[in-house]
Amino acid sequence: MDDEYAKLIRRVNQPRVVIDNNACEDATVIQVDSVNKHGILLEVVQVLTDMNLTIRKAYIASDGGWFMDVFNVVDNDGNKIRDKEIIDYIQRRIETSAGFVPSRRGSVGVMPSEEHTSIELAGTDRPGLLSEVCAVLADLRCNVVNAEIWTHNTRAAAVVHVTDDSTGCAITDPKRLLMIKDLLCNVLKGNDDLKTAKTMLSAPGVMHRERRLHQIMFADRDYERVEKTGVRAVEERSSRPQVNLLNIEKDYTVITMRAKDWPKLLFDIICTLTDMQYVVFHGMVNTTRMDANQEFYIRHVDGLPISSEAECVRVIQCLEAAIERRASEGLELELCTEDRLGLLSDITRIFQENSLCIKRALISTKGGKAKDTFYVTDMTGNPVDPKIIDSICRQIGRSALQVKHNRSSLAPKPPHQETTMSYLFGNLFKARTFQNFKLIRSYS
Repeated sequence: MDDEYAKLIRRVNQPRVVIDNNACEDATVIQVDSVNKHGILLEVVQVLTDMNLTIRKAYIASDGGWFMDVFNVVDNDGNKIRDKEIIDYIQRRIETSAGFVPSRRGSVGVMPSEEHTSIELAGTDRPGLLSEVCAVLADLRCNVVNAEIWTHNTRAAAVVHVTDDSTGCAITDPKRLLMIKDLLCNVLKGNDDLKTAKTMLSAPGVMHRERRLHQIMFADRDYERVEKTGVRAVEERSSRPQVNLLNIEKDYTVITMRAKDWPKLLFDIICTLTDMQYVVFHGMVNTTRMDANQEFYIRHVDGLPISSEAECVRVIQCLEAAIERRASEGLELELCTEDRLGLLSDITRIFQENSLCIKRALISTKGGKAKDTFYVTDMTGNPVDPKIIDSICRQIGRSALQVKHNRSSLAPKPPHQETTMSYLFGNLFKARTFQNFKLIRSYS
């Protein structure tokens, strides 16, 4: 009965989206008003990031039964959104997403599709792993339509969409699906990953790829670090995003973060908080040319703030991991060429033979063309020798493989920052005394 009443309230109070190009000098302002529900913030942010919009600033407020957010966004070139068709499309997408009432039994992001079969992979990262996976798929006559591969903290995860090479459609034969699953699982297990390697297939089906990758890596506990020693360990610790937690007694836990800015940074953070069953009641995002400062007032879905040191440590670790997964190290290589069965297998084999380690990859095909992006280092995680890159470009073809730019560091070392009080929401709770603030934990 309560669920039906909530649906009625949402139908009566449809989301309202206002897009304004006059309110801010250098960004388009998007304001979203809606009845509040768990996950609505993620849905709105997901729409904006899917549209390749960069969120420069954001103000979040969702206390009580109402949700009101304001986002300052720009396009890929740093300009306001001027095209009326695009503005109308953004408005429709947000209103549809924010107004959708999902079934309580619904799985995250899964929608019917006859176009391809989705394969989810998780296991221990090692040199040549992607090459072995691609070789298996090519031998099984599976054409990779698109894929995304992430590695973090010795773990690897991938969401791969494949079609039957003979039909161009999703693979539906149960026996063939089982064979694909078994062979890929054997590749992932290797010699020392007998318990944690996982392969899941959806036939047919599609999902929000990046959301699933966050969930897969979170379930695989990639946030549990294998601490290193020596100079490399000091460098890694200094480059980590800065995450601090404060408790406002009996009300909220305050999370403040400082990290190198990425176009989808806010999505990564909100995705993780939502999947960890936290609700953002207030928040603010402010980006500079290089850095992003973010602050969120959160509670668990049961209405309580973080109450233990162990939970605090876990939240910090998970948020650090969420930021680092996409902050790719290494040299960016872009492949643009005619698509064919086994292309990805051949390219990754060449990388492996030249001792390149793939840290992250984004695979896409459209109109018979393959456009793939790889972030690579050498086998020790250091920058690749330019002579090796030159040799690979000659093998593949200079017109097909282009060197883009080097993203060799996760984030600049953040300056010293006060950790005893919030720095973005200074006056939000000015009626309270700071004796009610309790520092839980901070990592520098």
